[in-house]
Amino acid sequence: MKDFDTVRIRVKNKFGISILVLLILLMPFCIKENGHIKDIDGNVYKSVVIGKYKWMVENLKTTKFNNGMEIPFVTGNSNWSELNNAAYCWYDDDKGNSVIYGALYNFFAVNTGKLCPKGWRVPSDEEWKYLEGYVDSLYKIGDPIWDESRIRGYNAGIRLKSKSGWKLGGNGMDEFGFSALPGGERLTSFNNSKGSCGFWWTSSEFDQSSAWYRCIIYSLSEMSRGPHPKKMGFSVRCLKNK
Repeated sequence: MKDFDTVRIRVKNKFGISILVLLILLMPFCIKENGHIKDIDGNVYKSVVIGKYKWMVENLKTTKFNNGMEIPFVTGNSNWSELNNAAYCWYDDDKGNSVIYGALYNFFAVNTGKLCPKGWRVPSDEEWKYLEGYVDSLYKIGDPIWDESRIRGYNAGIRLKSKSGWKLGGNGMDEFGFSALPGGERLTSFNNSKGSCGFWWTSSEFDQSSAWYRCIIYSLSEMSRGPHPKKMGFSVRCLKNK
């Protein structure tokens, strides 16, 4: 408080009261918002503002929907691939993997609208496009390239990747604090994908049997967009409601 008073008096003497008031009014907008979220299990997540959205910085790991109902926990690859209802799992059916990489959820869990903590949601395909365009240094928001279903962009992937946790020198720059981690995937197997690929669901359906996802690969700087079967197990990031 003493340091602030000294600055206040100095500014007042040099510029006048009106400038002091203006500085005080502008001060809150100079601070980058950054906070924490708690899910219904009590897990605490960091968050970061990127552009006009506030993102969860970690992969979701809740075992319950935000109304308190348990999400079915399913082990065994044959069991998982036959599901037509909401479910989650840990990579390799090992809960230890959840500490860094979170859980894997099928789209049926996403589509309930109750997976993220209250006040948060699974981002849509369009909201992921905004993120990609905001962070990419060549292709900006609204560029038609983000509508394509393939590996596309220039360097959005490496700018979103965490600085650690990726195999074979595939770590990223994490320039925006998003800290993308390669939690892998699941269908008929886990495909040795942990550490090499990160897959995230959007909340947007493609057709009756598939939905849009995003993928970052350890060896590439770009990001991938496409539809995948709703039975897949992917990571989830949450976005704060406006």
